Amino acid sequence: MTVSKGLSSLANSNPNFSNQGLENAINDIKAVDKDDGHQFILSQFLLDTAIHDNTVLTTSQKNDVLDAIKNAQPHLQIGRYLNDVIRHTNTILDGTIVFLANPDTEDTADFLEILQTVQSIQTLIPNLYGVTAAEKSRSVNDHLGTLNNIFLETTDSTAPVFTRLKEIMELIDATSRTTSALNLAITNAAAGNLNLRTFLNGLVADSTDFQQSLDNMVNLCTNKYATLNTRISEIPGDPTTDLVAIREEITVQVALENSNLSRIRTYVQSVADYQSYVALAEDDQLRKLMTRISQTPAWISYFENYAENFNSLNPVYTTVGSDKDSVIDAIYTNSGLPDVRDSLDIKSVAAKAKRDSRIDTAGFDSLTVEQIINKACEQLSINTTNRTVYAQSESLLNNMNKHDRDEIARKLDLNESANTLD
Repeated sequence: MTVSKGLSSLANSNPNFSNQGLENAINDIKAVDKDDGHQFILSQFLLDTAIHDNTVLTTSQKNDVLDAIKNAQPHLQIGRYLNDVIRHTNTILDGTIVFLANPDTEDTADFLEILQTVQSIQTLIPNLYGVTAAEKSRSVNDHLGTLNNIFLETTDSTAPVFTRLKEIMELIDATSRTTSALNLAITNAAAGNLNLRTFLNGLVADSTDFQQSLDNMVNLCTNKYATLNTRISEIPGDPTTDLVAIREEITVQVALENSNLSRIRTYVQSVADYQSYVALAEDDQLRKLMTRISQTPAWISYFENYAENFNSLNPVYTTVGSDKDSVIDAIYTNSGLPDVRDSLDIKSVAAKAKRDSRIDTAGFDSLTVEQIINKACEQLSINTTNRTVYAQSESLLNNMNKHDRDEIARKLDLNESANTLD
């Protein structure tokens, strides 16, 4: 059912989806760098943008420069990896993150398709695997967490990732104002970024070979970060450990989303196909065909045992929220059991014996009640030697009543087994 209130206004407007919330959070971290010589992250943002926007460098050259910078104390390349997060979310919003297996014939994805597919996965996985999508690393946040404020929220008492990162940047900034060695390391790192950016911005298409000069400038830039890392590690509490962990959390999240979304069409199609195959099991002939043509034991077993397992399904035997014994007690009572309570009523006990599936009743019609009880006891290995018919009746009734409970337990186990996704 759709909520009508506000629907007209919604339909007459544009959602204007964007990653502005993420950018605002990153800008808040960037703002710690007041560009007064006591921070280095602003110069990283500017250098990273200059590399990506450069029109002279080849893609290979850009990647070489970016890799060299990334490898220079990766946890300190904050501007670099935060810019990567922004670019990553842009590819989600415009759909370009979704891989096209057949670019010439396949339509490009859009954000709505991504949202709808992620929603489908939340239902398909529990239905097929019996676990939540999160347990398969396919929750909404496993696809869209960077857009969903995952770095601004936390599920425990720890501070969110971006909060921790900003606090460390503020600590570095404050310490550099009273520690000359740290201040000098920051100044040199920022200067290296600026010099490389100036060099890149000065390149023109008809420049003579500049590869050696480019390599030298990159080396001059990256060499500053070893010293900077040493100086930051000297801050009481050594924030480099947390900087490493923060970068790891962010890059792992981006990698997970990229892995999930880039092949999301293929993944959801494969899951949907499995669901379709399961639906075929309802047809006797198709089920038989599947067992004959499949070469996979798990598939053969599923279709061969489908009818038996299906017949075992009964909501009455579902134990969700209740322990097994309580369910057995409830079903036992609701079934009108025990249907015979008085062992002295040997006529009723004999009649119950004739209904017991374990007892061969051939010829019972010509027997007396006493003889029926005796024969039933013998078949169920109940001792009859020197025992009165009433003693036999008591043992027989107890045995049959227990069997009724055991049958309920057996059906409950079959129902549970048929409902188990293994």
